Amino acid sequence: MPPVPPTLATRRARNSTSLRAEQETRKEKPRYDGRWRPEPGKILPAPPAGLPPVVRFRNPTDGVVAWDDQVKGRIEFANAELDDLIIARADGTPTYNFCVCVDDWDMGITHVIRGDDHVNNTPRQINILQALGADIPQYAHLSMILGDDGAKLSKRHGAVSVMQYDEDGYLPEAVINYLARLGWSHGNAEVFSRQQFVEWFDLDHITASAAQFNTEKLLWLNQHYMKQLPLAEVAEKVRTRLAARGVDTGAGPDLEKAVALYVDRSNTLNLLADAVEIFYVDFPPAPGLLAQHLTDDVRPALAEFAAALAGVAWDAAAIAALIKETVARHGLKMPRLAMPLRVILTGQAQTPSVDAVIALIGRRRVLEKLAALRT
Repeated sequence: MPPVPPTLATRRARNSTSLRAEQETRKEKPRYDGRWRPEPGKILPAPPAGLPPVVRFRNPTDGVVAWDDQVKGRIEFANAELDDLIIARADGTPTYNFCVCVDDWDMGITHVIRGDDHVNNTPRQINILQALGADIPQYAHLSMILGDDGAKLSKRHGAVSVMQYDEDGYLPEAVINYLARLGWSHGNAEVFSRQQFVEWFDLDHITASAAQFNTEKLLWLNQHYMKQLPLAEVAEKVRTRLAARGVDTGAGPDLEKAVALYVDRSNTLNLLADAVEIFYVDFPPAPGLLAQHLTDDVRPALAEFAAALAGVAWDAAAIAALIKETVARHGLKMPRLAMPLRVILTGQAQTPSVDAVIALIGRRRVLEKLAALRT
């Protein structure tokens, strides 16, 4: 078979590799060497056959390009360190550094606020803007955000899409508040509304050092905002999440009352949905957990409590009084009866006040669960 001719990309890569190898041999910084840069009296070499040209920006070769960064202070680059960057590829498509300059000029951008990984692009863009006769924006380069482990934030270190925060049960108000506070401050204010942020924000209070993402602080903020919302609104958000799991909240107690029991104990909507699901879905206790708390010395007290429960007034206060009377008659401490009740009724060893949980589950369902245990 005849040899396959190299593609345009392959030929261009070979030329680039050859130039880089020559520069490395001479211990020079790898860069475009300006061989086709027009100069007075210079004879340009013939372009490689079959290799369409690109368009480069003729960067100044002397002096410095400098700006007063709104975060990092004065930054200067020697023009001699900047090569003639490509502004249009061989197929005519423009490159990033050229596009952003035209966009900024066209839209009248006055301030460019971006990550400090763009610092090296800024001198090139300033030179292009000056060549276009455009106004130069104010630049502010924000420090990188580090993950909880101190490494640069990436997908492997917790960076997620904005929509992922919603899927994970975070409120928009909490995420905005947290991200606004990450690397910026307004005195000691930790919690503030979106409107306050708009009124307070300025570039003077952005920190020049890297900010570190703290998941625990975000969870704290999220819980704060969950507790500030009306219970009806929180309940509706939880209802949506439970419905997505196929859980019918109409077949159980008032969801708003269930949310009221657990909202102080949950820091995301997902965890809150997990917590209140016990009121709408039966979770049989694990045999080991049940055996741990339902011991032989507790069974008589539990049976007596179940029998008396059928006729007690159905509210938390009356149920709490019955629990106290029962443990007193049997010489038990409160947790000895409360713990097996939690496990039998919810499948869990940790719940809010057991009397409130029993009252919310409802008389019929509670009596059925306790009766099933005896049969």
